Amino acid sequence: MSDPISPDRRRFLRLGAATGAAAGLAPGLLPARAAGAPHVQSYRRLGRTGLEISDISFGSSRLREGQEALVHHALDRGINYFDSAYGYTGGDAERVLGRALRGLREEVVLVSKVEGEADWPAARMMAELDESLERLNTDYIDIYMAHAVNDIERLRSPEWHAFVERARQQGKIRFAGMSGHAGHLIECLDYAIDEDMVDVILCAYNFGQDPAFYERFTRSFNYVAMQPDLPRVLAKARSKDVGTVVMKTLMGARLNDLREFERDGGTFAQAAFRWVLSNADVDALVVTMKSSADIDEYLGASGAHSLAAGDLELLFRYAQANGMTYCRHACNDCAGACPYGVDIPNVLRTRMYATDYQDLAFARDEYARVSPNAEACVSCSGQPCRDACSNGLPIADMCAPTHRWLA
Repeated sequence: MSDPISPDRRRFLRLGAATGAAAGLAPGLLPARAAGAPHVQSYRRLGRTGLEISDISFGSSRLREGQEALVHHALDRGINYFDSAYGYTGGDAERVLGRALRGLREEVVLVSKVEGEADWPAARMMAELDESLERLNTDYIDIYMAHAVNDIERLRSPEWHAFVERARQQGKIRFAGMSGHAGHLIECLDYAIDEDMVDVILCAYNFGQDPAFYERFTRSFNYVAMQPDLPRVLAKARSKDVGTVVMKTLMGARLNDLREFERDGGTFAQAAFRWVLSNADVDALVVTMKSSADIDEYLGASGAHSLAAGDLELLFRYAQANGMTYCRHACNDCAGACPYGVDIPNVLRTRMYATDYQDLAFARDEYARVSPNAEACVSCSGQPCRDACSNGLPIADMCAPTHRWLA
């Protein structure tokens, strides 16, 4: 892990002036950063890419039209890494980033992704990349990833390799990577790293998936971590100098559950971020930022290399309160449990977006892509999947309501 560095003052002034111009303000009229305002405290080296990125960075999965000011706020706070994907909010996320970052291309690290199947031809992936470039108002993307990988055949596909090589030769991408958070995550990460086919990985990682978290508490805790191999894979990525960015760090993001137990400088989100940033095998985290208040709260954990007093208590309270409703993204216990083939993990993922994230529009957009969805659950007794979750989630009671809500 690289030592934290402070942003160069001249670079910040140049960034501020350009942001002011992008926001419709004359250069130099953008208010100076307020004394004591939260800002990025650490920029970390992203593996072999050599890029120095903000340790807490901007996820745009819910960025919508008209939110350029939110991107400008992130920039003003020192965030320089912006993660997007071809399908986020129907392309709006990339378009907003493209407008908000106009004139700042060399100051930021842009990430986008393509979601596809193992049989997709290189030409189809190139077409999506070209559309992303147009939306982002740039002629290159720093890191381009195979998105939401849960099938090792996607990584083995000669079409993917041909696409990456061609895109690099044409200068459209600088580095390649993969993202994932579903049932075959470990298998896919192992393959990608062992085959030396990625410069960066983006994977789900939070205290609820890490065995080290549960080792601190008694064996009476009501569920166990389902990703015992994840720390091993993160360490392997570090040994290969593969950049590691993590997501899903809030374990469902039900922040309101813990507000009464939080204190100044010690929110649940900050505790969860300090947990992952204290792992020397993690370079940075990316989190969906929905408001300026989110950004300011989240950056309260920037620069952390260890937990703060009270963090473990908050994390433990959260795990106890939400253990019976949170679906572990890479558990895969329930895969194949439904005789009708319902994609239970992704049904429960979209339910999380609706109930925990409180974003019904996003949940419905994502549910529309789930196949087979939970329509069969409406008339099913629920018996086939009733005991499929080793973490005790009442799957049979969750899928049918999700379909009624989101279909």
